[in-house]
Amino acid sequence: MDQPDNSIPGESKPGQPVSGTSRRQFIQAGALATAGFFIVPRHVLGGPGFIAPSDKLNIAGVGFGGKGFSDVNNSFNKGANNVAALCDVDWGLPRVKEMFTKHPNAKKYKDFREMLDKEGNNIDAVTVSTADHTHAIVAMNAMQRGKHVYVQKPMTHNIYEARMLTEAARKYKVVTQMGNQGSSNPQQMEMVAWFDKGLIGNVHTIQLWTNRPVWPQGIPVPQPVGEVPVDLDWDLWLGPAQKVGYTPAYHPFKWRGWWNFGAGALGDIGCHIMDTPFRVLGLGYPTEVETSVGQVFLKDWTPEYIPEGCPPSSHVEMMFPATAKNKSAVKMVWSDGGIRPFRPEFLPEGEPMPENGENGVIMVGDKGMIMCGMYGENPKLFTKDGKKMEGAPKPDSVKQMPENGHQILWTEACKAGFNSKEHKALTSSFDFAGPLTESVLMGNLAIRSYMVRTPNGKGFNYPGRKKLTWDGKNMKITNFDEANQFVKREYREGWSLMA
Repeated sequence: MDQPDNSIPGESKPGQPVSGTSRRQFIQAGALATAGFFIVPRHVLGGPGFIAPSDKLNIAGVGFGGKGFSDVNNSFNKGANNVAALCDVDWGLPRVKEMFTKHPNAKKYKDFREMLDKEGNNIDAVTVSTADHTHAIVAMNAMQRGKHVYVQKPMTHNIYEARMLTEAARKYKVVTQMGNQGSSNPQQMEMVAWFDKGLIGNVHTIQLWTNRPVWPQGIPVPQPVGEVPVDLDWDLWLGPAQKVGYTPAYHPFKWRGWWNFGAGALGDIGCHIMDTPFRVLGLGYPTEVETSVGQVFLKDWTPEYIPEGCPPSSHVEMMFPATAKNKSAVKMVWSDGGIRPFRPEFLPEGEPMPENGENGVIMVGDKGMIMCGMYGENPKLFTKDGKKMEGAPKPDSVKQMPENGHQILWTEACKAGFNSKEHKALTSSFDFAGPLTESVLMGNLAIRSYMVRTPNGKGFNYPGRKKLTWDGKNMKITNFDEANQFVKREYREGWSLMA
């Protein structure tokens, strides 16, 4: 069944920015101008629960064989919106087949570029839940056509892409949201209120940790298996990445551990865990970064050297300057691979670490500390003498987040339009998510720099194993030029990112 043409006379065409006026406002204004005297709202004519087609957001989903399955369904919001088009490079995945069945009237594609070209006038917004290496390419193409975008975390594969998408969202005047759903958790605002009231003083140390990776990392590069599954377009899946042969060791899930496609443990969980301190303290770009990584020995005395892959574990320290909110410089310490910080001195005996020590956040100030779980849940506040502060004040604005609220709030902001109050209220639009993602990916830049080596006759030198200094405004490492190759990537021929 063909989709109806839902374009509006005067609406932005593909490649043109949308105006700040929302689709709903345009329709309402046009109806008032032509009716002149009295209008019965469509929802009244339709009865309880009726949603007029003009009040629905027309959504296209790109990538839904994994996390994108819930992104599309949550944005659909039980029929409050319309799924107009679906695009995935692998039609053989169980969730892809299920999504096609659930939305039989949606136009189906494998190539997002073809979808945007053919359905540009029939869609308002796009969810992007592909592998990390294609986030930016898909999102930029959609934004250039004036489409609002929801992009899974990490927002992009590298720092340069994050900066480009952040600037493009403003240029094309579109409503954006990154898929770090914990940022819409109202408990985050509790911690903001605690800090703003001065209950823990100025924060000087942040401890972040995760049990990720929970997929193979630190292993030899997989070898191609030959035949590609009949339902998979492998070349489209590769997109801008370096061309390699197909193997199930990459698709559909384990791509995260390879720099060609993924961003490792930091890319997977960093945008969740770093979210809280960024929001509470108002952090910006880091100024310094240093790292060390775990090693794998398959031979005695000889560590594996696999620069193509993410390490099995890493320890990253970044320095952030003082902010208007936090008057102290901050050391942020990240640990992954199951390595967690030791219990802080402010934590009373018998009080467990967040999530049984698997994932967590601790912010230590000169008066006390705050700790919480990965998504900002279950926050707790402790005084400097180790007493848990019960009944800490909560701001009046904290309300219960609706089910699947992160995506729902984005769709409502899309309907309200760019720079609307609903848009400004989003917790992870690209103005926030871009700098956050850049800082997350700074850890990966340091990890990849750590692996740079040069022969010295007897062995190798590792010149990147030092503290790196970062010029955030200009996206440049200032004391080790070889590290700057990791700020952006070289796209495969036929692919480009142009704002």
